[in-house]
Amino acid sequence: MQIFRQYIAPFIVVIIFLLAMVAVSARIFLPGDLAAPAPTEEYISPQEEAMLSTPNVHFW
Repeated sequence: MQIFRQYIAPFIVVIIFLLAMVAVSARIFLPGDLAAPAPTEEYISPQEEAMLSTPNVHFW
């Protein structure tokens, strides 16, 4: 039990911390700029919301 408290438990805590840090840091590289605050505007209709959320992409 002493080995678990001195070596294994701290190792598990450090691994969980590193995984959480990597997961949070990965947001920087995702498209869509997840660091921006969430929009607070209310849309009038679902059609307007769909039009505003659809990217304007042209395929020439």
